[in-house]
Amino acid sequence: MNKYFSSPAKWFVLAVLTVTGCTMVPHYDRPAPGISTAWPKVPGYAKSPTHAAPAAADIGWREFFRDARLQQLIGLALTNNPNLRAAVLNVAQMRALYHVQGDALIPTVAVDAQGSRQRTPNFFGANGKAFTYSEYSVDLGITSYEVDLFGRIRSLKRQALETYFATEEAQRSAQIALVANVASAYLADRQANEQLAVERRALKAAQQTYDLTKSSVDAGVLSQNDLDLTIAQLQTAHGLVAGYEQQSAEANDNLVLLLGEPLPADLPAPKSFNPQLCLSDIPAGLPSDLLERRPDVLESEHQLKAANANIGAARAAFFPTITLTASGGSASGTLENLFAPGSSTWALSPQLYWPIFAAGTAYDQLQADKATKEMDAANYQSTVQTAFREVADALAVRVTVQTQLKADQAVVKADQESFDLTMAGFQGGVNSTFDVCTAEETLDTAQQNLIQTQYARLVSLINLYQALGGGWNENTPEPDAVSKNGQ
Repeated sequence: MNKYFSSPAKWFVLAVLTVTGCTMVPHYDRPAPGISTAWPKVPGYAKSPTHAAPAAADIGWREFFRDARLQQLIGLALTNNPNLRAAVLNVAQMRALYHVQGDALIPTVAVDAQGSRQRTPNFFGANGKAFTYSEYSVDLGITSYEVDLFGRIRSLKRQALETYFATEEAQRSAQIALVANVASAYLADRQANEQLAVERRALKAAQQTYDLTKSSVDAGVLSQNDLDLTIAQLQTAHGLVAGYEQQSAEANDNLVLLLGEPLPADLPAPKSFNPQLCLSDIPAGLPSDLLERRPDVLESEHQLKAANANIGAARAAFFPTITLTASGGSASGTLENLFAPGSSTWALSPQLYWPIFAAGTAYDQLQADKATKEMDAANYQSTVQTAFREVADALAVRVTVQTQLKADQAVVKADQESFDLTMAGFQGGVNSTFDVCTAEETLDTAQQNLIQTQYARLVSLINLYQALGGGWNENTPEPDAVSKNGQ
């Protein structure tokens, strides 16, 4: 460079290129979340254990879900789900765009080498001999580089960075939601199959009642009215079986949709209902943890920071734009003397552009960007409050559903005993057909309610796990690894 630049031009270019442009991005302050410092108290709430336990967001989904079939389904969904794949590609796109914006801070240096040889007729010479001459040049130059004196490009770079961070958190949200959705769909499939099994047993019992009643009617012991009761009950049982078969098929279709492919044939066989399918001991932590661990909250905050950075770019629009074009090299009429002493060339062309009559447009853009920031701040507060509500609701359900579960179990036990006694009395001629039909319907309703409560408990645990930010890690990291990551 020293060879081709004169001293004044060289120092001018170096001074401009090394200027550290200030930014006009406003100081960022996180909005007040507007949530309580503690979770709402729920009657009968069991406090979390005092022993050290990983945060819910750090619990790997393979440790949280204990069913081998469900674990394999989640793994397939994380590989094949098209929506999650789109979220991953969106992160890659924003990462590339951030680098594109950052590259604007670096001058684009290009090498331009040219050569020409030209013959021109001599119209005025005495001998009429044509002129032939050559020209060769090599230049190293910078073209239209914007000197970021007022931080416009730096502000846009920061905006691109925060947008990139937001898409990363959006990907995490998509994965966490997918894990929870697959687990919920799997539970819906298992619930439909459990309810279908109950209804098939009820159908079998209704068929036995019908057969006994018909025999009694044929023998003249019971009336046609008794037989009509059993027929109605039998048809109702057939309808319920068909309905649960439909629910089972729909739950299976939902799983296929989430997986992005048909269910593989080599999946582990589904097991009967397992009340320990999910980890139940989930530490809730503090409400303030949501600000650092919920990806949707982090995504919303990064969007707010991006809007804040845009204000810096809008403020810079009030000031002039300085662009620089410079080059240095060598030129000669012969190729062998291209780099000889005295062949150096240089050119410097700074340009200042200041649209003095566009101040109104710049002002309106600034006001629009400020309004965008205020909207993003409100969206951030709304996201935090929604997250708080989701965790509080899940905690409340986790407590209250246990009481409901115990009550439903007691009801099923009592109704089963009542049905057995009623059926024995019917066979002994003591109880009527109406008594048997009533006992069967009561037991069937109690069993279905128990199944719904059992699965409501598991769904509440999945919802709590998701609400606390769990589902991103496949396996729970070691405590040392968590502390090193600052989590």
